[in-house]
Amino acid sequence: MRLWSVIGAGVAGLTVATELVLRGEKVQIFDPAGPPGPHGCSWWAGGMLAPWCEYENAEEPVLRLGQQAIGWWADKVDVQRRGTLVVAARRDLPDLRRFARRTEGFTEVGPEIAALEPDLPSFAQGLFFEDEAHLDPRQALKALFTALRAQGVAFHRRTAPEGLQDVIDCRGLAARDHLTNLRGVKGEMLVIRCPGVTLTRPVRLLHPRIPLYIVPRGDGIYMLGATMIESEDRGRITARSMLELLSAAYALNPAFGEAEVLETGVDLRPAFPDNLPRIRRRGGTIFANGLYRHGYLLAPALAQGVADLALNETHSELVDEDSA
Repeated sequence: MRLWSVIGAGVAGLTVATELVLRGEKVQIFDPAGPPGPHGCSWWAGGMLAPWCEYENAEEPVLRLGQQAIGWWADKVDVQRRGTLVVAARRDLPDLRRFARRTEGFTEVGPEIAALEPDLPSFAQGLFFEDEAHLDPRQALKALFTALRAQGVAFHRRTAPEGLQDVIDCRGLAARDHLTNLRGVKGEMLVIRCPGVTLTRPVRLLHPRIPLYIVPRGDGIYMLGATMIESEDRGRITARSMLELLSAAYALNPAFGEAEVLETGVDLRPAFPDNLPRIRRRGGTIFANGLYRHGYLLAPALAQGVADLALNETHSELVDEDSA
């Protein structure tokens, strides 16, 4: 039996390792930064499994491949299948109609909003994507990592040594030493606590400057995100971004004005020019990268494509044919 060496313990590396183990392969993981934690981009994600919403400004593969992610994750971690609610202030209703034209899989809602989310009293129109879901990224990463260790996968908190065979590189932006057209896209987010507001599903507020999504984490805790800035500055969140995120949350429900800010997060999402993930083979190494803002949504398809290439020489649509 071959021993596959996966480099990187973020969402890409752990899903690839999980898929290989599911297919009966032996795997080890290398990551000098350690187990999943704040050092990784995927730690700061929203965890929305929302292919129909993302299709509004993404390519068709995001919609099609993303639909497979809900079942993949639900077999392994806790997934909340409560859909996504998209709303807009009265003055921004043209944006809601534009959003609807660019996607599918929704029901138009009006008075139903009060039944779906009673703590959104100010919105008379919206779109409800019933089949979407969400998960807690941190719990999902920990669950995959724990399951892999329980199945005998060795984890090495160090750089992978030279000369390994059957390597799968999932280092994200660090892989630019080989993937020169990879870029970083800055994302900023907040974690807040507001027991005075109860939301049970992700809510997206359309806004001309900074569309907001808010994802419930339970116990009155919410993730607010996320900016998309074409910048590779990994510094702290900017005052402008924090003000706009909090202002948008306040627009959802004024009670968010009393929220406690628990965390701020900034990291760089790895992306190729078309913002779609790619699988590339260079010599004895397979590179799996470029998840952009679709980490949890497209990681299962990326992992399955890697396993198909590694084990069966089958080329999924994510494989870069020029390098495989």
